Amino acid sequence: MQPSIQNFDRILHSTIDRKRIFGAVLHVESGDRQLSWNGAAGNMNSASRFFIASTTKLYVTAALLKLRALNKIKLTDKIILYLDKGMISNIHHFRGAEYSAEITIEQLMAHTSGLPDYFQQKRINGKSLADEIMAGHDQAWTVEHVMEEVKQMKPRFAPGTRGKALYSDTNFQLLGKIIETVTSQTLEDTFIQYIYEPLSLSHTYLYTNTQDDTPSPLYYKESPIHIPHAMVSFGPDGGLVSTAEELMRFLRAFFDGTFFPQPYLEELYAWNKIFFPLQYGKGIAKFQLPRIFSPFHSPPELIGHSGLSGAFAYYSPKKDVYLCGTVNQISPPSLSYKLMLQILSLL
Repeated sequence: MQPSIQNFDRILHSTIDRKRIFGAVLHVESGDRQLSWNGAAGNMNSASRFFIASTTKLYVTAALLKLRALNKIKLTDKIILYLDKGMISNIHHFRGAEYSAEITIEQLMAHTSGLPDYFQQKRINGKSLADEIMAGHDQAWTVEHVMEEVKQMKPRFAPGTRGKALYSDTNFQLLGKIIETVTSQTLEDTFIQYIYEPLSLSHTYLYTNTQDDTPSPLYYKESPIHIPHAMVSFGPDGGLVSTAEELMRFLRAFFDGTFFPQPYLEELYAWNKIFFPLQYGKGIAKFQLPRIFSPFHSPPELIGHSGLSGAFAYYSPKKDVYLCGTVNQISPPSLSYKLMLQILSLL
């Protein structure tokens, strides 16, 4: 393995083209810790803080499973047990039936609720929130505002429909609210209690201050995009800031039983297709290219999560290797996966 490490830096620096990727950071570790490498290129350094976007969902999953281990929730609980009836009433009306009170925690985690995606799905005005944000129209929202928007959108299927999944940030907005209800504290305070403090994470936090310019500027195509109000609003579906080293510390803890009993992990691996080549379990994703893309060997499976910001945190069971970092670019989303596959090809 050691000779390959010399090429990590070359690969990382070769990703910087100053057209799409202006900065990148990468942390690679083997399961036995014999390999541990942290590098950066472009306008980022190895200690840079960055938006991890939807990789935040892994932290929400860890918190939920911790609450489950403490017997504070069951994943089969219906969300009506924890959420205001007025807020969730009519968020899921499908083919003449009202399913809003029937949705469960695990259906939210697995994106099998059928709920519309408040971020990517078009609203009454014909535009999606994502389109407006990417165009630079920064704006703020609350979970209550999200639910009002969702009530105007059409669900895709009944909750728990076999073989159906729709990746929807709405699900994790609700999960964040459930965590706050169960713990009687903010989501950030729950993260501090169950994740940051046990792992001594001092550079990881939910972005809550629009004046905070600590995170590396995020790029959309060729330009930096400044959307602090949106970044504050994402919260449980994508609002965390971290570093590659601290992201690695969290990822290893997620898989080694630090937060919850390890048998819970297998229960998460109930895969459904969301969009090629990603599948989704319960609060965790799987990336694997079909063999046609690599005819001489089976492409490695990656389990973890990535984010729209180009951030990623994945474990490769085949290689017994963890990979964390970011390419800090929103478009296209394939860039981070290309980097990970290049690194894995050396191991």
